[in-house]
Amino acid sequence: MSDQKRVPVFDGHNDTLLKLYANSQADKVGLFVDGAPASWHIDLPRARKGGLAGGMFAIFPPPLEQRRATASSALSVDEPLPPELPLEAARGFTFAMAAILLELDRAGALKICRSAAEVSAAMHNDMMAAIFHIEGAEAIDPRLDALEVLHAAGLRSLGIVWSRPNAFGQGVPFRYPSSPDTGDGLTDAGKALVKACNELKILIDLSHLNEKGFRDVAALTDAPLVATHSNVHAICAHARNLTDWQLGAIRDTGGMVGLNFATGFLNPKGPGAGGANIEMMVRHIDALLEALGEDGVGLGSDFDGAPIPPEIGDAAGLPRLIEAFAKHGYGTALIEKIAWKNWVSMLERTIG
Repeated sequence: MSDQKRVPVFDGHNDTLLKLYANSQADKVGLFVDGAPASWHIDLPRARKGGLAGGMFAIFPPPLEQRRATASSALSVDEPLPPELPLEAARGFTFAMAAILLELDRAGALKICRSAAEVSAAMHNDMMAAIFHIEGAEAIDPRLDALEVLHAAGLRSLGIVWSRPNAFGQGVPFRYPSSPDTGDGLTDAGKALVKACNELKILIDLSHLNEKGFRDVAALTDAPLVATHSNVHAICAHARNLTDWQLGAIRDTGGMVGLNFATGFLNPKGPGAGGANIEMMVRHIDALLEALGEDGVGLGSDFDGAPIPPEIGDAAGLPRLIEAFAKHGYGTALIEKIAWKNWVSMLERTIG
């Protein structure tokens, strides 16, 4: 059991940069390194305690109006979505959070990794390995000029949409029960964005994208299909979860899905049904393994972006999930694949 607790974790999605941005403390590095508020999921002490060795650090431009756009969303049966975010506002949010990420890198609190080899090296050197990810491309102009700038700054993973619509496509609502088939596909600008990401070797994240947009990406991309933080629709019929067809399309490209820890996407009875537990998490992992095979499954916690099972609590609780995998009968090799090796392999095949 103690050996299992030492398995490192590379996580497909967190929203800690938004937490840092929204906090009034000026010293963002100190907040991350010395310890964040107890309600947060990630800081360096908790990451070290739980074996969180790296992950996709998301930049999420929040809605302009004051609403709980992240933590509440996984609890809602049908949450009204905010309107489109203007380009200027989105750029302000995005650049501010990117500046925090760069500041953390300069301070040695983490390492922004631009390749899979850099991720492996950072993990080997006990340095937090961070992939610069954007969730919702509102900061990118339809001409895609900003994409080149962001790539130069380290961007290596991009979710075309958060759940609200933007210039590139439409996301799924926070609705249960619901199919993800909710709206039109990618715009012409969205299709150009997919091609540009392929050229720059930026991983395209399908989480939050609606079904028609998903089909458009599948038809256009030359990279494996990846959903960094999504679950199984056949278990929990939330619009944010992946249908059998979507899972099949991901499998056919040698793609990957990261298990989302958000309680509303785990519980078969949906949001508001009393939360979720580790047993439900393992059930989704079982289904993902069956659909995708051992090389197609990872973790995508949504730490600091959604309510998670209390048995996990925060990043320090990750060993309890690893222990649950072992008790369920997963061998060490499979646990290591789910915990980190599959993500590193996927990054090798997408960002290089």
